[in-house]
Amino acid sequence: MSGDGLPRGERIPHNREMARQRKRPEELRSHRWYGAQDMRAFGHRSRALQTGFAREDFAGKPVIGIINTWSDINPCHSHFRQRAEEVKRGIWQAGGFPLEMPAITLSEPFMKPSTMMYRNMLAMETEELLRSYPVDGAVLMGGCDKTTPALIMGATSMNLPAIFMPAGPMLRGNWHGEPLGSGTDTWKYWAELRAGNITGNEWREVEEGIARSPGHCMVMGTASTMTSVAEALGFTLPGAASIPAADSNHSRMASYTGRRIVEMVWEDLKPGDFLDAKAFDNAIVTTHALSGSTNALIHLIAMAGRAGVKLALERFDELSRVTPVLANVRPAGQKYLMEDFYYAGGLRALLAQIRDLLNLDCLTVNGKTLGENLAGAKVYNSDVIRPRDNPLAVSGGLAVLRGNLAPDGAVIKPTAAEPHLLKHTGRAVVFRDYNDMAARIDDANLDIDANSVIVLQHGGPLGGPGMPEWGQLPIPKKLLAQGVRDMVRISDARMSGTSYGACVLHVAPESFVGGPLAFVRDGDLIELDVAARKLELKVSATELARRRAAWQQPAPHYLRGFGALYERHITQAHEGCDFDFLHAGAPTPDPEIH
Repeated sequence: MSGDGLPRGERIPHNREMARQRKRPEELRSHRWYGAQDMRAFGHRSRALQTGFAREDFAGKPVIGIINTWSDINPCHSHFRQRAEEVKRGIWQAGGFPLEMPAITLSEPFMKPSTMMYRNMLAMETEELLRSYPVDGAVLMGGCDKTTPALIMGATSMNLPAIFMPAGPMLRGNWHGEPLGSGTDTWKYWAELRAGNITGNEWREVEEGIARSPGHCMVMGTASTMTSVAEALGFTLPGAASIPAADSNHSRMASYTGRRIVEMVWEDLKPGDFLDAKAFDNAIVTTHALSGSTNALIHLIAMAGRAGVKLALERFDELSRVTPVLANVRPAGQKYLMEDFYYAGGLRALLAQIRDLLNLDCLTVNGKTLGENLAGAKVYNSDVIRPRDNPLAVSGGLAVLRGNLAPDGAVIKPTAAEPHLLKHTGRAVVFRDYNDMAARIDDANLDIDANSVIVLQHGGPLGGPGMPEWGQLPIPKKLLAQGVRDMVRISDARMSGTSYGACVLHVAPESFVGGPLAFVRDGDLIELDVAARKLELKVSATELARRRAAWQQPAPHYLRGFGALYERHITQAHEGCDFDFLHAGAPTPDPEIH
């Protein structure tokens, strides 16, 4: 095992791997398409020959579907054309037959109303691509926020041998010699621009220096959190999630991934063989130790549901209380970015620091256990990856809140908030939707002060629609001018994992379906107590019942198309925002070939 966790040369198979019966060529799923001696197989073989492949290229070999989410509109995946070729190189080297299959890209900066609305579409597309074509195994190429969970959800439902190839973080940004973090410094300098502390020209310089290479956000946002989660679950080669996209090690990792998936097909190592409750506990602990994105809760619940594992919000909170935050990476950290994290030893080094909190016997895609994959991992910068006796926080990377304002839960990232706001009571200033907030937030006559609690309604899965990342609500300009940089903000929306602040998110049930958030009025007192995990609206039950009786259900956003399907079947945040019909019924069988 090399320093970055990627395989080098020969290795001794793990005992579970040795016990796994290797398939014979005629047992391959693709043999049903290519190997039969009938008219249909004649057509399949002749069309493969039509594309220039020889019989020797595909006959008796594992067919590997490369699910590639490359697109010109997705800068996070702009290097995936090259990486796909490197994956293919590894597949050819290992004796497989690669077939690249483009899938919808979920480009976080550009896709509206929210990539979250289309996560389940990519999950369904992944599952159906793998089912409907002659595929024996899959390489899943993703990284931009919702792509990782979507690909894993689809592959888990299909349950063919599959391995995830993470896009990798971009290089650190730069402005006037200072490092810039994507997203995090966007919010920071936007506030300074609105406060009049930087000029329009300086803002433009930040814009031109914040994103310097291919790859996803290089802070511990949703992208880095979810690719790290994929590795903790056992879905990537060890060390893969931390490598910067522009590093040559990333190209080599892509080829290793291609070689490994061929062996996984022969071994018949499927997601169902390693995704269990213990693996998801490892993923949750990893999220907390990274002080990762709040979005991880929704995605992990959805991913677990596809594996038949029931995850409750309470499990996140139980593990949060015992897991130290060791990754000193922004936005929870004050200085470092993912490039620094990689040089400091990467995810393997961090996980080695918390071995006692992990289920080390969990199997991973390289055929070894998580514990075996962590052997030899070292920390090379103890300020980036903190030791246990000097954590960024002793616990509480994320906290789950409940109360009469969030009966089904809400989430906050305490490490990203100003500490004095973690126990706070203030009067509500309510915005009925995003447009109302945008129109009034900077009104000089808005009745608001630093102790107020900003509330946004209709930002949830149905209300947004698509649960957009609106949760880091802006501080009013007049308060920015007074030096205020954080306030308690509450919504049923999400926020970018690159964001920070005392933002209470994912309030469930959402206001659009008549959750208590819909009944908050200007001037109501709201109590936030993170230590007590409490979120309370200081309004009597009688008054809330009166407001509920007067409430009317808003009209749906969509009357046709995918939007209408989405609105009929989407679940709430605490249930993972997956489609209800994807968690019901027996597995879909393979198609008949006629």
